[in-house]
Amino acid sequence: MGFFVCKPTRVYPIEEFRLKFVDEALIDVSAGDGGAGCVSFRHEKYKEFGGPNGGDGGRGGHVFAVADANLNTLVDYRFSRRHDAPRGQHGMGSDMFGVAGADITLKMPVGTLITDAQTGESLFELLEPGQVITLAKGGDGGFGNMRYKSAINRAPRQKTPGWPGQKRSLKLELKVLADVGLLGLPNAGKSTLITAISNARPRIADYPFTTLHPHLGVVRVGPEQSFVVADLPGLIEGASDGAGLGHLFLRHLQRTRLLLHVVDMAPFDDTVDNVAQAKALLGEIQKYDPALYDKPRWLVLNKLDMVATDERSALVGDFVSRLGHQGPVFEISALSHEGCELLVKTIYKHLSDQHQLAQPEAADVRFEIA
Repeated sequence: MGFFVCKPTRVYPIEEFRLKFVDEALIDVSAGDGGAGCVSFRHEKYKEFGGPNGGDGGRGGHVFAVADANLNTLVDYRFSRRHDAPRGQHGMGSDMFGVAGADITLKMPVGTLITDAQTGESLFELLEPGQVITLAKGGDGGFGNMRYKSAINRAPRQKTPGWPGQKRSLKLELKVLADVGLLGLPNAGKSTLITAISNARPRIADYPFTTLHPHLGVVRVGPEQSFVVADLPGLIEGASDGAGLGHLFLRHLQRTRLLLHVVDMAPFDDTVDNVAQAKALLGEIQKYDPALYDKPRWLVLNKLDMVATDERSALVGDFVSRLGHQGPVFEISALSHEGCELLVKTIYKHLSDQHQLAQPEAADVRFEIA
């Protein structure tokens, strides 16, 4: 009789799930030191006292960061932590200055927040493609002895060393720039919804936590009319304390302008109180960030295609009243696309109205003829 050897099932740590979408990294940047000045004197035939001709040192290289719209993770900096710019060249005789050190530029995704790893102070934010910031400034070069030449001091031997470049330990944190964020429990239908309304194609399955990292989708409403929606891993009770996966990505909702709370309304289990689950999820959001909880939040009741038509009104009314939701409510089925068109058009109108209110009013300019 033969025997089969079964290998134990491997348990994947959370870090392996996050490798596909790396949203945090620690790096050390070091700008180049300035080159030292030179002490030198001119030596030519028939010129006994040629005078000083020591040049200055070159400036050290700067470290820049640029926002690249083609990047969407910080994975490059997970395995490449040190970034050092070269130092400036030392000054030389014959009035020759040292060459400045070459600058280095680090490409980062749009939406990267850069903070000081030691103090936690927020330093920079990359919010627009092509935005360039200086992470570390190179040191200035030192003076050569030609700088100290005067009528009194005709043969100076003074020089100065180059200034050291800035050195920083930085924490990179990516917060995706999306207009709309999807909230909900695992298997609430968020991935199906973002697939139905946008060009995103996340994995969809009939078990919890199929979404392991954020997905961004562009929703096309019409010609030159679109917005970006973000789908995050499902939240469970205790997420603000580290339970589940969703707490790792809640920061990505902080820059959204609208939250969609997606709720599974399919009547699978009578023992499950979906109102209590929805309240627990909102409580986790409030504990994580009160400002995030105060964002505009709409209620999207999903999977209503599995509810009898004559029972929908009573079911929806009971749920909304028990939840105490005051904002807009949408009844949809992401699988059959029922109600999705109305949802998309209403979201775009809301975002457009917000954008117009945020724009400063044009000044009333009047010309008078003298």
